[in-house]
Amino acid sequence: MRGFFFQAWLLLQPESFEQEMSSFPARVISMAGHPLLVLTYLLLIMMAANPFAFGVHQFGEQRAMILIFYVISTTFLIPALGISLLKPLGLIKTRAMLDKQDRIGPYIITGLFYLWMFKNFSSGAVPLLFTEFTLGATIALFLAFFANIFIPISAHATGMGAFLSMLAILAFEWAGQSVSIGGVTLSLNAVLVGCTLLAGLVGAARLSLKGHNPGAIYLGFSAGIIAVMIAHAIL
Repeated sequence: MRGFFFQAWLLLQPESFEQEMSSFPARVISMAGHPLLVLTYLLLIMMAANPFAFGVHQFGEQRAMILIFYVISTTFLIPALGISLLKPLGLIKTRAMLDKQDRIGPYIITGLFYLWMFKNFSSGAVPLLFTEFTLGATIALFLAFFANIFIPISAHATGMGAFLSMLAILAFEWAGQSVSIGGVTLSLNAVLVGCTLLAGLVGAARLSLKGHNPGAIYLGFSAGIIAVMIAHAIL
């Protein structure tokens, strides 16, 4: 399993990765804030704050592990591996996908998996709030897809904007809940503050790697926030 995760991580890196070790910290931050990981982060935070909402008592239970694996495989591993095949097939120019045309296929592939997961969760298998976040992430993907046709937009910033909006809603809806990390107990508001700093670092990393300009970063954050607000209004 560890090798599977490492291969998925490598497949999402640009070809020049080995030659650019000087930018390694920015690449690590960029990968930590990858938009495909947003729902996995939300699931872990929600399950740590209130596992009973998912019908479990702790992470180690079989039901919890199955749900975590389902989410991370559907929203990250399988889409990442599918996207990695586009370069060998000649459907994109580089894995870095700097050309907006190269991003069309990955958006479509990922969007289909997110729609599929949202449909499955609509049956009530998870708390309504997580279903809402799944819809928000799906809407964010398609907003980024359509925006990408006309203007540059940062998928990383879109994911971070959606992530922070989800955390803000979670902190409001689950007021009083807390998360224990390494023996330290943090309120959801504290988690939101910490993740806001992470989002800022992700935006700075994307600028450092010259993946986007400031306008694309701001537009991405706005798209992510709007997408979650739409999902919240619907559900």
